[in-house]
Amino acid sequence: HQTWQYPSPLQFHKALQRKGMATDEEHVASMVDVHNFLNEMAWKEILEWESLHGECQQKRVLKRFRGRPGELSPKAWFCTRFRGSPEPFDRHDWVVDRCGNEIRYVIDYYEGDHGKEEAVFHLDVRPGIDGMGQLVDRFKMALRKQGS
Repeated sequence: HQTWQYPSPLQFHKALQRKGMATDEEHVASMVDVHNFLNEMAWKEILEWESLHGECQQKRVLKRFRGRPGELSPKAWFCTRFRGSPEPFDRHDWVVDRCGNEIRYVIDYYEGDHGKEEAVFHLDVRPGIDGMGQLVDRFKMALRKQGS
């Protein structure tokens, strides 16, 4: 059993350099804190989605993830083109093990109000529609949130 470990500031800085994203070293530690905070938020939301599947009693495990910056999810594409919403600044696809089944989640990362002193972020986390089960989950969650 392996546990996910967050990158150190040095690892994070080197990764940014590899991606061609020049960043002052003095800002990297706070960037890592925000990065880790956003990942924890995403995982919490994934677990909320996973709560729709109480029949699976096994602990959920993040099997892998893929950063897809610059690639809009279908929902983000629709919202930016037809609703005038801002584009997300990042996108990830995370694959979670649910009792031996791989379930893909799409995470769009948005910046919030810049008028505040603290940075504000919004995540749009949902199962990728890779089959009818994920579509049903989206309807179930919409009904759950509407009732609360």
